[in-house]
Amino acid sequence: MKVLAFSDLHMARNRAADLVAASTEADLVIGAGDYCNSRQGLDEAMQMLSGISAPLVLIPGNAESAEELGNAAPDGVHVLHGSGMTIDGLRLFGLGYGVQPTPFGDWSCDLTEGEATEMLDRCETADVLIVHSPPKGYGDQTSQGLSVGSTAIRDAVERLQPGFAFFGHVHESWGYRGSLGRTHLANLGPMPSWFEVDA
Repeated sequence: MKVLAFSDLHMARNRAADLVAASTEADLVIGAGDYCNSRQGLDEAMQMLSGISAPLVLIPGNAESAEELGNAAPDGVHVLHGSGMTIDGLRLFGLGYGVQPTPFGDWSCDLTEGEATEMLDRCETADVLIVHSPPKGYGDQTSQGLSVGSTAIRDAVERLQPGFAFFGHVHESWGYRGSLGRTHLANLGPMPSWFEVDA
């Protein structure tokens, strides 16, 4: 399956146009959170992506809540947060929000490591794990060199060993590619990223 994946759109109209144009070649499009800014402009961000005709799976970032995303997403778009689904035999599981809590203020949608663990434990198997925050130690370096990823997400990747784990959140590490066991890891960013994924 030809998968187009992205994260951290943050209302960037040109980036959204690039994603919509690229999506005509995709079997599946995945968004790993942060479509708007500080809980503002989500409806507009969803409108920017409305030209995507391929199946579209989104998780919330820390810039929008799961409820807000569910309400704003166009008809037919799948929103995952502590939940999974299967598309054409491909098993997906999604967990949004910042893990651990961010320093950005009350607007940020965050989970503690314990809350994230509880939600990730619902997943028994996955071909693709879609999370907003990176796994601890992988694609999670800030400009100050700090590792700000999630131990709960890292533990889930180690336990599940999905083919792919997609994430974003840490802008300074956009474009990171790595692996953890047999899992291919990608900190996506808002540019089109392509993956060949087998169910």
